Amino acid sequence: MDKATFAAGCFWGVEATFRAVPGVVSTRVGYTGGTATHPTYQDVCTDRTGHAEAVEVTYDPAQVSYEDLLKIFWQNHDPTTLNRQGPDVGTQYRSAIFYHNPQQEAAALASRERLEKSAAFKRPIVTEIVPAAEFWQAEDYHQQYLEKRGLAHCHTL
Repeated sequence: MDKATFAAGCFWGVEATFRAVPGVVSTRVGYTGGTATHPTYQDVCTDRTGHAEAVEVTYDPAQVSYEDLLKIFWQNHDPTTLNRQGPDVGTQYRSAIFYHNPQQEAAALASRERLEKSAAFKRPIVTEIVPAAEFWQAEDYHQQYLEKRGLAHCHTL
């Protein structure tokens, strides 16, 4: 099994999107990329910890490639809005790829470059591609939030 970590706005919808992918073994939502230790949702919402709402994806690379996960990431949010997705505003809603090894870094950079060259977006892509940092699991009520409430999705664009 391999691990991938993505931030693309509110983690509820991002998690639901990745949970539906064949080859994804598990997901968990949490906070990463910030300075505080053991941050809570309330801490992250202050926009002072530097954390992003993120999804850690455990996947079977024999069934789904990291490149396929990157495609899903790019297709399911707007990577041109800085610290914002839809009505959600703040650094915790930024677009980011947290890579776990040099191969993921290279793949993420190449995928962003291809997307930029394709002119698929009218504005520049602002997605951060940074090393994975400590991942702090979010509170239990955030895990599989939409599934627990019988919802298929929430806004991501």
